[in-house]
Amino acid sequence: MRPLTDGTELLVGRDGELSRLVAWIRDVAEGRGRAVLVDGEPGIGKSALVRAGCAAATRADCQVFWGAGDELGQALPLLPLLDALRITPAARDPRRGAISELLHGGAVAGKGADLAAAAAEQLLALVDELCQDGPAVLVVDDLQWADRTTVAVWSRLARSVRQLPLLLIGVLRPVPRRDDLRSLFRNVGPGERLRLGRLAEPAVSELVAALAGGPPGAELERLADGAAGNPLYLTELLDALTRGSCLDVDDQGVVQLSGGATPDSLPEAIADRLGFLPEEVRTVLRAAALLGDGFSVADLVTVTGTSLTGLLPALDEARAAGVLVAAGDDLAFRHPLIHRALYDEMPTAVRIAWHQAAAWALAEASAPVERVARQLLPMVSTTDSREPVPAWAVRWLLDVASPLIGQAPAVAVALLRRAVRDAPPGDAATDVLTCRLANAYYRVGNIAQAERIACRGLEHVSDPDVLVDLYTTVVQCRGATGRSAESLDALNAAANRPGLQARHRARLLVLIARTHRDLDEVDTAGEVATAALAELGQAEDRWATGWALHVLSLVAMMRGEWTAALPLFERAMANARGDPALTDLTLLLHINQSVTFGALDRYPDALAAAERARELADRTGSVVRLTQAQSALGQLLLGAGRWDDALAEVDVLPDDQKDPGVVCCDHGVAAIIHFHRGEAAAARWHLAGAAPYSERTGNWVVESLVRARSLAFEHAGAPERALAVLTAVLAGGDAGEDLLGDAARLAATLGDTRTGAEIEARVRAIAAESTVPHRRALGLYCRGLLERDATTLLRAADGYRDAGRPLSRAKALEAAAIAFAEARAEDRGSARAAFTHALDLYTELGAHWDVARLRALFRAFGIRRGPTVKHRQSTHGWDSLTPTEGRIAALVVEGLSNPQIAARLYLSPRTVGTHVSHILTKLDVHSRIDIAREAARHQSASG
Repeated sequence: MRPLTDGTELLVGRDGELSRLVAWIRDVAEGRGRAVLVDGEPGIGKSALVRAGCAAATRADCQVFWGAGDELGQALPLLPLLDALRITPAARDPRRGAISELLHGGAVAGKGADLAAAAAEQLLALVDELCQDGPAVLVVDDLQWADRTTVAVWSRLARSVRQLPLLLIGVLRPVPRRDDLRSLFRNVGPGERLRLGRLAEPAVSELVAALAGGPPGAELERLADGAAGNPLYLTELLDALTRGSCLDVDDQGVVQLSGGATPDSLPEAIADRLGFLPEEVRTVLRAAALLGDGFSVADLVTVTGTSLTGLLPALDEARAAGVLVAAGDDLAFRHPLIHRALYDEMPTAVRIAWHQAAAWALAEASAPVERVARQLLPMVSTTDSREPVPAWAVRWLLDVASPLIGQAPAVAVALLRRAVRDAPPGDAATDVLTCRLANAYYRVGNIAQAERIACRGLEHVSDPDVLVDLYTTVVQCRGATGRSAESLDALNAAANRPGLQARHRARLLVLIARTHRDLDEVDTAGEVATAALAELGQAEDRWATGWALHVLSLVAMMRGEWTAALPLFERAMANARGDPALTDLTLLLHINQSVTFGALDRYPDALAAAERARELADRTGSVVRLTQAQSALGQLLLGAGRWDDALAEVDVLPDDQKDPGVVCCDHGVAAIIHFHRGEAAAARWHLAGAAPYSERTGNWVVESLVRARSLAFEHAGAPERALAVLTAVLAGGDAGEDLLGDAARLAATLGDTRTGAEIEARVRAIAAESTVPHRRALGLYCRGLLERDATTLLRAADGYRDAGRPLSRAKALEAAAIAFAEARAEDRGSARAAFTHALDLYTELGAHWDVARLRALFRAFGIRRGPTVKHRQSTHGWDSLTPTEGRIAALVVEGLSNPQIAARLYLSPRTVGTHVSHILTKLDVHSRIDIAREAARHQSASG
C-alpha cells in the first residue's frame, strides 16, 4: 500500500497538473464524479502528485482510499482494492466482513463459484455505500501491476462515476501496457488524463536547490542534468551526495561539489542509500521485501519469527533512512524501485528458500489463503527449479484447494501442477490433487488440458468420490467441445463396476442422464435419471437426488410438459436447500423455473424466480448463471411488454462475460425491441454484435435472434425473405411458438396459403390439449389468419390479453381489423375499433414503427381515426423518462444509493445503475445531484 502522508511532499514543476487535480477534487466534493488516469515513467512523480491531491481532498472532507498493485502479487485477484478499502479477515462492518469471508472460503458458495467475481460485485456495492457517507477519492497506484479482476472493477467504476460522488484515480507506467490496461483509456476522456513528463530545466534547478539547501553550482547542475528531469533520481542523487559529504556551500551560498564518488544511475543511487544501513536492518528489510511493496507489520513479525519489540529498532532506522514510510496502520517502501532493489539483490535460490519459509510461517499462523499462496508462487514460477513442494505445502493445498480455485484459479493451477508433478503416483493424496488440478484447468478455460489430466487420473484412481469428480470434469469438458457422446461408453462401464456403493452408482447414472439430455435424447435421459433415483432407494445423497430431479425437469420442459416440471423444481430445490455444494444446481433450478412460469403465462412468478436466481448468482459469484438469469429476465420482460426494463437487463453485462447463446439471445431481444420502435440502426448494431457468437452456438436455435433477423427483412421491405428466415428454422423441427405466429402472419400477408396451412396444422396440435392462454390464443390466431376470420382473431386477442402478452395481442387485433376492413362495408365500424385498440397497444409499447405502418395501412382502407392514447414523443428531458426510470429518478432525488433503490424496487444494483446511466444521458446532466436539480426544475415548470 502506498503511503498517505499528513504533510505536503516536495512537489516542484507540477503546478498545472496539481491545479487540475484539485479542481477535480472540488467537483467531487460537490457531488460530480470523475475517472482519471495519471501515467508516466517510474520515478517521474505520479504518486507524489496524487498524494498532494489526496491531502487537498482530506482538507475538503473527502474520504480517501489508496491501494497499489504489486509486481509480486499480480497473480492474486483484487489485492489493491482489498488493501485500499480496508478489507481484512478482522473486518467488522457487514459488507467488508462478507467480502473477506467470501475470499477466504467461509461463505456459502457452490463448487465452481467464481469467488473473485463475487467479491468484485461486493466491492462495487461497498464503494456505492461509502459514497453515500460522503464524497470519496479512490486511488489505485501502480495499476500496471494490478490483476485483471482489479482492472475490470476499476473499468466498471469508471463507467459509473457519473452516478457517484467518486473521484477514481488510476496511476500507471507506460509499460507494461496489457490489452485490458489500454482499454481503460477508452473509459476516460482526453481531458481526464494526466501524462507526467520529465521536469523542465527551471523546475530541475528549483528541485535541486530545495534538496541541496541552496542554488546549485555549475558542476552540480551538470550532474543533475544526467537525471534527465526524473524527480526520484534527483532526490536519490542529492541524498547520496549528502550522505557522502560531497556538497559544500561557498561564500555566496551556492552549493558546490566537493569531490567523492557520485551515483551514475538511479539503481546505483538507491543502492547507495541501502548501503548505509546496518546489516541487521537490511536483513529485516529483505524479509519485508518478500511481502511486497507494502506489508503488514504483523506478517513481518510472523515471517521473521521476531517479536515486535525486537523489530522496532530496525524499522525505525529504516524509516529514518527514507526506505520505509507509514502507510495507514502498516508500512511500505518509499518507492517500488527501492523494494525492487532489495528483492533483486537476493540470489534466486536464497529468495525462494526465504519465500518457502515465509509461506510455512504464515500457514502455521492461519494467514489468509492468498498470502500463503503468494509466498509459494516464486517457487513454482521458477522454471529451472527442481525442488519438490514441501510436504507441509501439499497438506495445505489439500485443505485449501477448493477456495483457492474459486478465488484465483490461475494460481491454483500453478501450485497444483507442481504438487502433482512431485507427488508419488498412485497415492490417495495425489489422486485428490490431480482431481483438483483438472478442475482448476477447467476453471481457467484450458478445456483440453483439464480433460487430459482428468482422463489420466481415471487410469489409476481408486477412491469412488474422486472417480465421480474426475468423470464430472470429463463430461463438462466434452460437453463444452460438442463431444458429449464420447463419454457414454466409459460412464456406463464405470457405473457397472462391481463394489460401487449405491450413491456412487447413482451419481454416475446422473452424469449419463445429463449426457443423453445434452444429445437431445430426451426419453433416454428421463429413463436414466429415474434409474438414478431408484438406485438410491432409501440411501441419502443430495447431489445425486437433486441433479436427477433436474434432468427430469428438463425432460418435462423439452417435451412441453410445463406443468409437470413445476413439482420437480420444488422437490429439487427442497433437496438442495442449505447445501453449498448444490448452489449451482439451485441457480439452474430457479432459472428454469422462471422459464417454465413464463411458458405458463405466470409472469409475476416467472419474474420472481428469475430475480431470486440473479440475487443468488450475484452473491455467490456464478457469472455464468448470472448472465443466464439476466437473459431470462430480458426475455420475460420482452414478452410482458416491459421493453425499457428488458433493454436495461440485456445491457447490464458485457458480451465477454456471457455464453455465446446468451449473447445471441440478448442481442436478439434488444434488436426486436429496437426494430418495433423504428430504431433500425440500433437494431442492426445488435444483430452485428450477435454475428460472431452465433457461429459458436452449434445446433441451438436462438429464437429471439431468428425473430430479429426476420424483422430486419420486414424493415427492408422484403417480407418473403423474412418468412424464409422463419420457415428455414421451423423446417428443422424447432417450433418456437413466437416463430410460428410470425410465420403464419407473414404467410397470410404474402398470400402463401400452403405455408399458412402447414403452420396452422402444427399449431393446432400444440394448442389442442393445452389450457395455457397464449397457446390457445396462438391456435385461434393462426386459424383466423388462414381463414381470414375476424371474429376468431378477436378471440385470439382476448387470449393474448389473458396471457399478458401485449405485442401478440396487438398483432391479433391488427389482423382482425384487416379482416374486417377487407370484408363488407358494414364492418367498417368493427375494423375501426380493432384498429384503434391495436394502435393503443403499439403506442403503449412505444412501437412507433408499428404505429406508422398501421396508420399507413388503414389510410389505404379509408380509416383515418388516430389512436386514443398519446404516446411519448420526447427522447430527451424529463418527459422522455420511462416509468421505471421515473421511479428510479424519484428515489435518486430522495438520496437513495443504487443498492438501496435496487432493494426498494426488487431490481439488481447493476440494473439500477444501467437505468441511472440512461437517466443521466436523457437529462444531459453529469451527476445524481444534477438529477435532483432537474427534478426540482421540472416540478416547478409543471406547477
